[in-house]
Amino acid sequence: MATIRNAKDNSVKLILGDHELFTEFLRDFINIEVLSDIDPADIEDISERLIPLFTNQKDSDTIKRIKLKGNDPFFVISIVEHESEVNFRSSFKMLQYIALVLNDYEKEVNSKNTNISYTKDFKYPPVLPVVFYDGEADWTAETNFLHRTQMSEVFEKYIPKFEYELVCLDNYSIDDLVAFGDTLSFFMIIDKIKTPDGFQILSSLPTDYIDRLSQNIPDRLKKLLADVITVLLTRINVPREEIEVIVDNLEKKGINEMFTIKNYDVQETRRIARDEGKIEGKIEGKIEGKIEGKIEGKIEGKIEGKIEGKIESAISLVEKSNMTVNEAMRIIELPKEHIASVTEELQLRNVSYIVGD
Repeated sequence: MATIRNAKDNSVKLILGDHELFTEFLRDFINIEVLSDIDPADIEDISERLIPLFTNQKDSDTIKRIKLKGNDPFFVISIVEHESEVNFRSSFKMLQYIALVLNDYEKEVNSKNTNISYTKDFKYPPVLPVVFYDGEADWTAETNFLHRTQMSEVFEKYIPKFEYELVCLDNYSIDDLVAFGDTLSFFMIIDKIKTPDGFQILSSLPTDYIDRLSQNIPDRLKKLLADVITVLLTRINVPREEIEVIVDNLEKKGINEMFTIKNYDVQETRRIARDEGKIEGKIEGKIEGKIEGKIEGKIEGKIEGKIEGKIESAISLVEKSNMTVNEAMRIIELPKEHIASVTEELQLRNVSYIVGD
């Protein structure tokens, strides 16, 4: 199974990678009026171009270029932190990203209008640095780079004084998120689930909230929801067989029935999984003599479909979260002998990818 960090961070990258959800993120969590009516079509994700210049890791950090009204450019850098891992380097990391973004922008405008950045009237675009944190521990890192610098009182005049916007999911209750009333709010509610039993939190959601979401969510986001649930439940160590039951239920019942997932019961799902022979390893040795034939027959009939489903899930993770192929296969628990099937299909779909370690 993939590390919890990979599973956690990449789930949020899946969410923020969708431009419609990203506009909702800005509207819900960033209190800046000019950001309240951004069109998803005006967002360009430039993470793949810039982040490799900064690090050779495929982080869940993202960089968005946004066209505001009047065609003025605006940049948003988002860093995702998780669990109890407060990142005390966040302010310095943001300083490096800001310099990278502005340097790239300067090169771009100078290539179109020679040396325009050397003129008196030239101004650099604003950059909004955001840290999204969904851990339970308090965030204790400094948000202002000034306070991470020695002798800041003496040299204050010469030290960058910017702050990053900190969005702590733990500061928002379920009721707060429901009040947003958009699709992102449901993704954030899912993200607050920390244990398998925590899935019961969905049973308390207002009926009108669920009805409104089920009527408005497009198929594209329904598929994304299935991918995010897969990654998040992997994070909290829900067995793969149980995740498949949930996702299968989600995908087959259609938009109007997808939220029956809120009635997910851990023990009941495990009972069903055992009855269907999906956890043969746990059954074997206990009732082997009684139902061995049934288990073998059902597994043989389902294994081909399960592998095909895992291949498709791995492809989806690579395409939407910018993971390496091996990272996606580890999360999905797809055996390495199927890597050729994944890469061949990615090539057929013209999806760029990195195999990874």
